[in-house]
Amino acid sequence: MAESHAPGSGGAPGSKEAPGGEAAGPSLPVVVIVGRPNVGKSTLFNRLAGRRHALVADTPGVTRDRKDAQAMLRGRLVRLIDTAGLEEAAPESLYGRMRASSELAVAQADLILFCIDARSGITPADQHFANWLRRQGRPVLLIANKTEGRAGAAAAMEGYSLGLGSPLAISAEHGEGISDLMGEIADRVPPEVVPDASEDVQEPEEGDEAHELPPRPPGPLKLAIIGRPNAGKSTLLNRLLGEERMITGPEAGLTRDSVAVRFADAIGPIELVDTPGMRKKARVDLPLEKMSVSASIEALKMAEIVVLTLDATLGVHEQDLQIARLIEREGRGCVLALNKWDAVEDRITTRRAISDRIEFSLSQMRGIPVVAFSALTGAGIKRLLPTIRAAHEVWNKRVPTGELNRWFEAALERHTPPLVEGRRLKLRYITQAKARPPTFIIFGTRAEMLPEDYQRYLVNGLREHFKLPGTPIRLLLRGTKNPYADS
Repeated sequence: MAESHAPGSGGAPGSKEAPGGEAAGPSLPVVVIVGRPNVGKSTLFNRLAGRRHALVADTPGVTRDRKDAQAMLRGRLVRLIDTAGLEEAAPESLYGRMRASSELAVAQADLILFCIDARSGITPADQHFANWLRRQGRPVLLIANKTEGRAGAAAAMEGYSLGLGSPLAISAEHGEGISDLMGEIADRVPPEVVPDASEDVQEPEEGDEAHELPPRPPGPLKLAIIGRPNAGKSTLLNRLLGEERMITGPEAGLTRDSVAVRFADAIGPIELVDTPGMRKKARVDLPLEKMSVSASIEALKMAEIVVLTLDATLGVHEQDLQIARLIEREGRGCVLALNKWDAVEDRITTRRAISDRIEFSLSQMRGIPVVAFSALTGAGIKRLLPTIRAAHEVWNKRVPTGELNRWFEAALERHTPPLVEGRRLKLRYITQAKARPPTFIIFGTRAEMLPEDYQRYLVNGLREHFKLPGTPIRLLLRGTKNPYADS
């Protein structure tokens, strides 16, 4: 059963940035897209953002969680928010929770884009939510979408009956009217805050160290939460943020698209992506679920560290191991998160069984850090971010060449490389080509013929001696060419 918790219950372990994940500093105007399901809100969101941020399918109710992105519209940088379709439903139901999330976005909007489907005409739901929007006291721009074709502009005129002013006719799918819409948004959002020019800014003099510019801060740590459906990934994100950012509940597979947010811990900013659950490939047959899985894989590839979230009450499933192997193939750092730990009765036995399964099945990620917690109650959650930061340091670690080769010589003395085709391999030296993940190159005569078991011996030695637990290690082999081979 998926977990959920009340908004703000239990503080987040890191300091949170501005609402919605924007970094501290001058806040951007917030433009929120609302409307009933299947009127083209996500298509419009992607069109304004300039790329595919939101999942789009010809199915009502695809968007469930709020998605946001920055967009430059006629010289004005704004923050766009895509929301779930507005529907009348009981608060405790899924659609009720989706509507509550949309209402929260409306409450912080500087401009609301109320989207209707011109081809379908004005529905009672459109009229109901138009009345509701008027009571919110926020600027509203009425968008008549799907107005392509000859009858489109005439159908858009029905929007006058909503009492929200003149409707702007567009076709988000075909890009018609988008230029005019961008201009309208740029004109209606709050004016840009310009720094006071009356303040004297002293120009730094040459050689004046006191006025040197501070070093540019590093980018945010890119983190992805991955796992099977119903493992509590969205509940974990909500707990880290300290707010009800994602829709959670007892239904499996609530998250359908990857959702990125920003926050910060004591060390620096973190870009966190929640992803849809990944089932076995054989069970994924619906087109929408295939798109969701693709979004999860794409988020994994863009991440630096992946939090592989497991339901501790169910132990390690074969699909969990498949996801872990995918993480290793992509060269990402990994932290194993045992969620729902408060529901485990025999914790010692469960922990031992999970550790044994991981050690046996994921030898290529030996020493992977494991954190047990409950995202529902917050117990143990404070250990997660420090563990992620430690895994990130390991993933970025570089080993000096001199120290590396002293270890290499000792390793060759302990176990001499085996004979290959009756001839001994001559391994000369090793160097680290790069980090992220740690990648080493071995040079020597016919080094490319080194057997896999001896490669594993060297990788395990590197992991143990240089304290590289859990991170993927790449070992590349470079043989020297025999100048007399052709003759």
